[in-house]
Amino acid sequence: MAKKASLLWLDLEMTGLDESKDKILEVACIATDWDFNEIAVFESAVKVDEEIVKERMVGDFWKKFSKVKKKLVEQNDSAEFGSEEVEKHILKFVADNFDMSEPIYLAGNSIHQDRKFIKNEWPILDDLLHYRMLDVSAWKIVMINKFGIEFKKADKHRAIEDIRGSIEELKYYMKEFRDGDN
Repeated sequence: MAKKASLLWLDLEMTGLDESKDKILEVACIATDWDFNEIAVFESAVKVDEEIVKERMVGDFWKKFSKVKKKLVEQNDSAEFGSEEVEKHILKFVADNFDMSEPIYLAGNSIHQDRKFIKNEWPILDDLLHYRMLDVSAWKIVMINKFGIEFKKADKHRAIEDIRGSIEELKYYMKEFRDGDN
């Protein structure tokens, strides 16, 4: 029997941050155990209507990350699956890699924001996820403000790279506790 995962690391790239107006453009998932070893990886572009992309991907953020925007728009132009189909693929990924009788914990950085989009666009997935989440940004707040420890993570704004950065960040914090006098 294949090893079952404990954590569903997930990151989304969206047209913006308003879950009522913006749409998911890209998703990545990494299923890990509690030692953060990768068990399986899933990535997909999500086809979004071109008008929404043009209307929503504006402003200072997208000016600052114009190269990321260009790649996401190009990816959207060739994307095969809409949001509903991508949710089906994620549900299969979860079923293949998790014990469905155990809680499925969502993990990531500022994962509450992604969870809003999941709830809005992928309600079946949302129903599978436990209400408790492993949010690395909560660790970041404690480590910086209590212990003066800061992890420098690259600002890639691509889903799979952001997840791997979040996993490395949490490993770094946990190592600080094991090795330090904290």
